[in-house]
Amino acid sequence: MFPRRHFLRSAAIVGIGAISTPVLGQGNKSKIKSQKSKSIPNSPDSRLPTPDSPIKPARLKPGSVVGIISPAGATFVRENLDIVRDAVRGLGLEPKLAPHVLDRYGYLAGQDRDRAADVNQFFADPKVAALLPIAGGWGSSRILPYLNYELIRKNPKIIVGFSDITALILGITARTNLVTFHGPNGFSSWNAEQTDYFRRILFAGESLEFKNLKDSSDTDRLMQVKYRIQTINPGRAKGRLLGGNLSVLSAIVGSPYLPNLNGAILFLEDIGENIYRLDRMMTQLKLAGIFDKLAGFIFGQCPNCTPDADYGSFTLEEVIWNHIQPLKIPAWYGAAIGHIDTILTLPMGLEVEIDATAGTIQMLEPAVI
Repeated sequence: MFPRRHFLRSAAIVGIGAISTPVLGQGNKSKIKSQKSKSIPNSPDSRLPTPDSPIKPARLKPGSVVGIISPAGATFVRENLDIVRDAVRGLGLEPKLAPHVLDRYGYLAGQDRDRAADVNQFFADPKVAALLPIAGGWGSSRILPYLNYELIRKNPKIIVGFSDITALILGITARTNLVTFHGPNGFSSWNAEQTDYFRRILFAGESLEFKNLKDSSDTDRLMQVKYRIQTINPGRAKGRLLGGNLSVLSAIVGSPYLPNLNGAILFLEDIGENIYRLDRMMTQLKLAGIFDKLAGFIFGQCPNCTPDADYGSFTLEEVIWNHIQPLKIPAWYGAAIGHIDTILTLPMGLEVEIDATAGTIQMLEPAVI
């Protein structure tokens, strides 16, 4: 894996089976019934309308149409698109390609306005139930000014993705209060665990508990070696779950596309970044007052995030502890979230409860209606 800023050297940040991964367990279902969210007054310039009443999209059903989009990096290998279509059909869904899905404008999947137009078009299309990006890369932030947030608010649908797609799903949640999903891009593993979790959250509308289980390489050991939970500050907290890729999230701080994080549970992950760069981005969030607003904090996986070759460096653990421990909020390190083989589906903008000692995230209600 390469740093995100060197993504042009790789066909896609997330390849199939790229990194061995832990499996996140599925705990008890919440018995809270799904309720239709309250209507939100028209306020297209509002940063985050009524944070206590998220808008939930309709659940998926067999045969639902999924719009395939490329909001960020270009798809250079056409076969990758065929793989994504096969994955969607394997879910029992019908793929529909966006008009500009194979466009190329340098390293981007077409011009900014065209990529945004594809998103707007699918939200306006009553036959489309969900939007799924092919992959991340870079470019989602560039289309945020061109999205029709009033249209999106009035036509709530499932939109899912991770990595650079962090900007797109955070921006939509910030401007519309739609529950979005940090989950698989189209070109990811779609292994049994990932597929099962996707179905249970987005088809069945279950309220699940997220926790790390042993990696397959640890099954014949007396102890867990990989993907261990480390508690930074113990305790429980409730709040809206928000987060994603640290590099991407830190780059939209100060814009109208970062949701209100007052009382939120923030999760972060990254890939292929030097420790000093991660420290710089965490410092940016600190200086912007983000950390002071939080009810809880989770740090996921950061593959290939290593110290410089210089004489002295912090470890990643030291950087995270230095920024988070003084907050005295429930927090832990090592959640199975990030650029890993099994990308499970997390609801963004929905209230959850975390236990920083157990390393669990409990949904308190379904994410779809």
